Amino acid sequence: MARSFDMSADYAGSVEAVLGAFADERYWLARLAQSGADEALLEELAVSPSGAVTVATTQVLYRDKLPGVVAQFHRGNLRITRREQWEPIADGRSAATVSGAVPGAPVTLTGDARLQPATTADASRATLRLAVEVRVPLVGGKIEEMLGGRLRELIRIEGDFTNGWIAGPH
Repeated sequence: MARSFDMSADYAGSVEAVLGAFADERYWLARLAQSGADEALLEELAVSPSGAVTVATTQVLYRDKLPGVVAQFHRGNLRITRREQWEPIADGRSAATVSGAVPGAPVTLTGDARLQPATTADASRATLRLAVEVRVPLVGGKIEEMLGGRLRELIRIEGDFTNGWIAGPH
């Protein structure tokens, strides 16, 4: 049974600025380069004329860096695919569907995100609800909890990166 996790990221930029970063190939290449993954690929970046953004990435963690409980159940390097599909901004907000998987492993991630203005000027907040499912008898729930904690940390790191990107020259 999947476990759901609620999380958020605060941005020191408007919804337009954040979605503008998400639509920029340079942003993704820089973000992936700083992700800590052993390999990181931008598989797809599509921006529609209406402003919808679709991004797909693959990150690889080498086996010798995997947590012990993960290495016990997954042989070889861990390949993580991720896809975000952001809708065009409407009424100052955007929404997305998020999915992820570990090909060759019984792990899936699904969820949605909402990006909306925050209470302070030129700031925004993303709220996410993600469900992680690890279909491994007896220890699947333990791995789901571990992944949920890692996702929270990842969202924080990605939020910090995005804030730096919006604020700085690139």
